[in-house]
Amino acid sequence: MLDYRKYISFDKDVRDGKPCIRGMRITVYDILDYLASGMEYDEILRDFPYLTKEDILASLAFAADQNKSILVA
Repeated sequence: MLDYRKYISFDKDVRDGKPCIRGMRITVYDILDYLASGMEYDEILRDFPYLTKEDILASLAFAADQNKSILVA
């Protein structure tokens, strides 16, 4: 799995500390929302040319890692 820590940053002064892509103002949640709405990788990369495929994969890896901490009672 891709090491998302190389791509995801946290800064309280950028988007209130939400996980962002490489210090930019686009959050992991933004990318996940685009994917969930049906956008393909190529569409996201075309609309946001400063993003890379690795940024998208890092967002997915981050979400997968966060999901590991969810416990079902």
